[in-house]
Amino acid sequence: MTFLISEQSTLKQIFSSLRSKNYRLYFYGQGVSLIGTWIQNIALSWLVYRLTGSVFLLGLIGFTTQIPTFILTPFTGVIIDRHDRLKIMRGAQVLFMIHAFVMAFLVLSGLIEVWHIIVLSIIFGVINAFDAPSRQSLVIDLIDDPANLSNAIALNSAIFNGARLVGPAIAGMVIALVGEGICFLINALSFVFVIIALYNIRVTRKKNVPSEDDFKKSFMDGLRYTFGNKDIRNLILLLSTMSLSVFPAIVLLPAYAKGVLGGGADTLGFLMSALGAGALAGALYMASRKSTKGLDKIISFSSLILALMIAITGVTKYFYLSLLTLAIAGVTMILTLSSINTLIQTSTEEKMRGRVMSFYAMALMGTQPIGNLILGAVASGIGVPITILLGGVVTFIGGIIWRYFSQNNI
Repeated sequence: MTFLISEQSTLKQIFSSLRSKNYRLYFYGQGVSLIGTWIQNIALSWLVYRLTGSVFLLGLIGFTTQIPTFILTPFTGVIIDRHDRLKIMRGAQVLFMIHAFVMAFLVLSGLIEVWHIIVLSIIFGVINAFDAPSRQSLVIDLIDDPANLSNAIALNSAIFNGARLVGPAIAGMVIALVGEGICFLINALSFVFVIIALYNIRVTRKKNVPSEDDFKKSFMDGLRYTFGNKDIRNLILLLSTMSLSVFPAIVLLPAYAKGVLGGGADTLGFLMSALGAGALAGALYMASRKSTKGLDKIISFSSLILALMIAITGVTKYFYLSLLTLAIAGVTMILTLSSINTLIQTSTEEKMRGRVMSFYAMALMGTQPIGNLILGAVASGIGVPITILLGGVVTFIGGIIWRYFSQNNI
């Protein structure tokens, strides 16, 4: 009986944020849309590799998709703090849907060329520069009890990684049966759900930065606030290191699946699903936590284990061992990311939230294109396995440095 009561209490804690109607709408809408997004992500990487056979171009597409986020998010953060975050996110989701329909048309009609993908990936990045920081800073507005913020962040990770678990597996089957074009069409249709959810959300808009503050002053205030706070600064620097090394290594998985493991789109789907399964488990664990205490210790250990798992993945040629290492990497990746997000959000003043989360988005997604380009070029020279290994080594060094500075409170 005591065990059952404890289990029910844990389940209540895991899903406590869903008691807020606004967050519940957002959660379910995003859940469907993100499955479509992951289906498209796999289809896009497989399409590029099928058309070109080039690991460098895999890195280049990753670069062009996310470099606008790196360039624009520090400025879009100012806009988000001045305007309605919910309206910005609604507009971004509509534009994402149109983008996916265009991709579907080009692929299904047989007109698609690499330059189309590059141009459309840049457009995607521009839209994402508005969507990512608005989405990150909107979460706190959707929950009725601010104490549920860390739970909501963890559930965000859960739906993202639940989609990472389901989406790639679906994509692998769809690509094998009917090709990549249907994957883009499925993604376009999936946006309908999140758009409907966002238009049914009602939040009280909070007073943001005074309109008389000029743009430059608002930007500089956000820059000083973010990097003047040593805790936020160190967390963002660690996140940037991961984005430069680990995430670009994951981008190389299509070439790894085909060139190292000798598989096809289904193999890639299984690898990504293993990563997603581990990440989902990590997210559910984070959602079950009742406080933010100990998050710094989680970051210290999980970032190092993540680095080791990525490094081992790079040097193994065994499919089942790759599934295991990627599953563990998924767990530790989400423990690290969710802990960083929670610590940054709970350390940030409301009036600065959009600007701080824009730097968070820049670190998470904006620095990744530079890593994509570097690792894509390195992989074309020394091979995919050693490049993935190097990604793990760099992250391990970054985790050691962060641990030293955080423990010494410098």
